[in-house]
This record gives sequence, structure tokens and C-alpha cells, in this order.
Amino acid sequence: MKKLINLVDAIVDEAGDGLAAAHPDLVRYQRDPRVVYRAGSPIRGKTALVSGGGSGHEPLHGGFVGLGMLNAACPGEVFTSPVPDQMESAARLVDGGAGILFIVKNYTGDVMNFDLAAELLRADDIAVSTVLVADDVAVKDSLYTAGRRGVGATVFVEKIAGAAAERGASLAEVERIAQKVAAEGRSMGMALTSCTVPAKGSPTFELGATEIEIGIGIHGEPGRERTALREAREIVETLVRASADDLELRRGERVIVMTNGMGGTPLLELYVAHRDVDRMLRDRGIQVAGALVGNYITSLDMQGCSVTLLRVDDELLDLWHAPVHTPALRWGV
Repeated sequence: MKKLINLVDAIVDEAGDGLAAAHPDLVRYQRDPRVVYRAGSPIRGKTALVSGGGSGHEPLHGGFVGLGMLNAACPGEVFTSPVPDQMESAARLVDGGAGILFIVKNYTGDVMNFDLAAELLRADDIAVSTVLVADDVAVKDSLYTAGRRGVGATVFVEKIAGAAAERGASLAEVERIAQKVAAEGRSMGMALTSCTVPAKGSPTFELGATEIEIGIGIHGEPGRERTALREAREIVETLVRASADDLELRRGERVIVMTNGMGGTPLLELYVAHRDVDRMLRDRGIQVAGALVGNYITSLDMQGCSVTLLRVDDELLDLWHAPVHTPALRWGV
């Protein structure tokens, strides 16, 4: 294993320190319990968005804390859910009196721990709502979930609901918008190589020199099939078709698309993949109303990509284009 680290046990805190040092105008990092939170918190009268999950998926979630997205994020150990104390502390740090929205990826540990934190907060009369993201069409149930896994659509939920909250929307309205985005997003990913968890020191799974895994999870969970390496356009066609068909996209509809790297894939290759994603959607008569290409929800050093499609209307597009300024996403400011 070759990693740019000091101590394996310190990697999460040292990364948090580094994030805050790089972006002191945007975020702060609290070590105990671990929370990345927006500078200037709390913001009085603003609905606060809190998310989180295991580390190793950067920039998710800490990289999306800031104006127009999250108020706080809770980083767990690598590929391990954060604990309820983190969610509770995060909510209290950013509670501006207008309520808290928890954005939760559908993994058993995340769901359970966010639910426990919500109970603790409600006991103190803090209003809390939860939106579950479950957009991975690869498998219905997995090693870590009951139902579909929560993956790339999480970025869209955080951005669009975050824009609504920034405009002063109530907790109920922000929850409505977040639920709408979660319902309209679908994703599927693939791996060219495994990832290596620092504490383990060896690949999570093995792939042959000419093998790829279609439908992989962000923790290295198995997908739909293991097959031979093919041209990018053939791989991408599988990912696009699966998500578009599940959404039942029709000609003339609009989508925002994210061609996402899994952490180890060069941008050169991601733009090749996105070229094919864009062409395939347009060939179907689908209008591409917006796009992201790059690393947004990763799996450490895994090589591969995922494609996320979000069906949008005027309301969601307006919120998508609203200003955002976080360590990992910025426009309009």
C-alpha cells in the first residue's frame, strides 16, 4: 500500500484539519465529536442542512459545506457511519431556530444513527426532518442496505435543497424540494480497479487485468456483473440505459447529468465518458440542462466512474443555478 498519510488512525482528523486550513472563509472543523460546519454558524432563521457518512468519499460530504449547500457534515471513519453524537452536535452547532433537515444516504448504519440523533434533538424541541437518498439502480438490496444504495443523487439533493434553504424556505418547503430531487435521481457506477482502505492495507476486492465490475457500490460492494473490459462508449451505454430506463425518461424531458469519478480516474477519461453520456442522452431526445464532470462522490483510489441522471423542471433548474460556494462546488458568487 502506498498512501500519502501519517498515521492510519489519524487520517480523518488530519484531513478535516486540512480542509479547514485550506478554506478558513468557508468551514470550521471540530474534532470531538467530528463535525465540519459552516463558518459563521449558526445563521439565525435559516433552515439548516446536515449530512454525513463514512470518510473516503471526498469531497462528499465536508466539501459541500458552505453557502447554498450544507450547514454541517459528519465524517465517520473510512467507509464507516458517523455516530449519533456527531449528528446531534452538528445540528446544535448550526441550529438557527428554523429547524434541521438531515440528508441521509441509504446505508443501514447511517439511517439508524441519524434516526437516533433526530430523537435526541426532538426531545429538546428542535424540529428535525429526514430525507433518504436511495438512487443506485444497480441492485435492490446490498451488503450495507435494505433497498437501493444512496450514491450520486446525494450531491443534487444537497445542492438544490441547499439553495432553497439559502433563500429562506421553511423546513417543510426544503424537505419537499429535497424529497422531490431524491425521487427524480438515478445512478449507476462501475469499477476498473478496487480501492484500498488504509486500515486494511490491501485491495477490497480483486479484478483481473481485463475485468471490470458493473454496478459497483461506493464501498466496493459487488454490482450486477463482472465482465470483460470494453470501450468507454459500451460501458457508458450500460450505465445510462439503466438509469434512464428506471426513470422512464421520455423525449423532450430535461436532465442534469453527473459523470463522476471514483477517485482514481483521470479527468481525461471522465471527459471521454461524459462525451458518450451526452451523445446517448441527446440521441434519446433528452435535453441535457446541466452537467458536472469530476470527482464528487468517490471511493478512495478506485478507478472507474458513475453516471447520475436527475430529471428536472423549472423549479429544480432555478435552484440548481442558484449561487453556491463550498470547497468543492462554486458558481454564481
